[in-house]
Amino acid sequence: MFFNSLSFLIFFPLVVLIYFIIPRKVRYIWLLIASYYFYMSWNAKYAVLLLGSTVVTYLCGIMLSRCKKDDPKSGKNKKLIVALSLVINFAILFVFKYFGFGWSVLASVLGKAGISIGESPLSLLLPVGISFYIFQAVGYTIDVYRGEIEAEKNFFRYALFVSFFPQLVAGPIERSKNLLGRLRDIDKIDLWNINRIREGIVVMVYGYFLKMIIADRAGIYVDHIYAVDSYSLNKGFTVILGILLFSLQIYCDFAGYTFIAIGAGKVMGIDLMTNFKMPYFAVSVKDFWNRWHISLSSWFKDYLYIPLGGSRKGKVRKYLNLMIVFLVSGLWHGAGWHFIVWGGMHGVLRVLEEMTQGIRDKACKILRIDRKKSSNAFWCMLITFILVSIAWVFFRAESLRQALDILKQSVAWNPWVLTDGSLFEFGLTQWDFNVLIAALVVLVTVDILRYRGHSLAGWYSKQGLVFRWLFLGIAIMAIILAGVYGAGYNAAQFIYFQF
Repeated sequence: MFFNSLSFLIFFPLVVLIYFIIPRKVRYIWLLIASYYFYMSWNAKYAVLLLGSTVVTYLCGIMLSRCKKDDPKSGKNKKLIVALSLVINFAILFVFKYFGFGWSVLASVLGKAGISIGESPLSLLLPVGISFYIFQAVGYTIDVYRGEIEAEKNFFRYALFVSFFPQLVAGPIERSKNLLGRLRDIDKIDLWNINRIREGIVVMVYGYFLKMIIADRAGIYVDHIYAVDSYSLNKGFTVILGILLFSLQIYCDFAGYTFIAIGAGKVMGIDLMTNFKMPYFAVSVKDFWNRWHISLSSWFKDYLYIPLGGSRKGKVRKYLNLMIVFLVSGLWHGAGWHFIVWGGMHGVLRVLEEMTQGIRDKACKILRIDRKKSSNAFWCMLITFILVSIAWVFFRAESLRQALDILKQSVAWNPWVLTDGSLFEFGLTQWDFNVLIAALVVLVTVDILRYRGHSLAGWYSKQGLVFRWLFLGIAIMAIILAGVYGAGYNAAQFIYFQF
């Protein structure tokens, strides 16, 4: 059940309506039922995996809470319990997401030695959202181990924390201190807060705007450029435009999902964490990762980078830890060498930034360059955007070879394709490009306002009643008329659902 499907547009209002009128004490039970129904709409069998991860981490949390502080064996027992949770959860993730890739790597290595092991004995469909909910559940176990949160005794409330449907399949990867704490007070939430409901709806509408008008439209052109059977025929500016449009597509697709999730949660009085802060306004790769997929980057920082030693054990160890984190991040996104290379590229860029920080600071001081000035910040943003866009090629490509071919083919001089109508041969008409440009103006305007500390929902709430209704009506109508729909009006999948 995609957010941009007709079934969700029926499902969500119905869930909210019942949620608002049932007794306070059973609200979380109703949301748990709705969340499992939502997840089972893809593949009912894989709800067993969601439930299994939930049961394991719940029991581990309970066992951790029962370890006595004055027991000399307590520390060792706690580590064993955490290890049990990690092993079981990551074993599930490995089998369903990485077994095939691991088998192919092993087969390739053994094949060079003349040993054949054939094809992978397992051919499993990747459960939607498995990387997200397993990371969220594992994070809870570690939080309980560290004493940052008390173990949840109510199994059904904890199960809702793992499966809460707005953020279940593509994040944000919530922390137990935020979402679980909110769910514990769910019976105290003032549901009939009109301002909050209105803001939630506006945030959802903006998410649909990003997804259906920008991301899905840009995706049509991008799919033609990366089509396996014809990508080798494209050259120069045609390819460059495809690379730039994918940067736009993936941002609007993922941020669109996040805005819909956050808005849906807000309607129900449940605040979800911010996952994007204008990432293409970043002035460095480090700044980019402080703005992009914040819930994942902060997860890796707290649960991998810092446990590895962070920056506490010298510069060389810090650089190594950064590379490990980004390589793992690449692998988290997908079982393929091109994903690992994508993560590695960001890791190398981050290490280079750290290594040259002192030199760059001295150069700016000697040349009297004020980095805070808008003109200088703009060039930093532009360079960062170009580097990130080049890395995105490896993320989008079907293989490492295709990614290298795409980059090679982009180096060609054919500017006439921008004016001779050639660009209209890739699925988009002149009207589509005009819509993209207009939508991009809206996106940049909203991001500039957010960059300066303003909120679209907050601004909307301050307007008069007539204007609010008119604005909302026009926005919804624009999405209906200019949104991109698949054959038979099928909803287009969100990119991050595959992770």
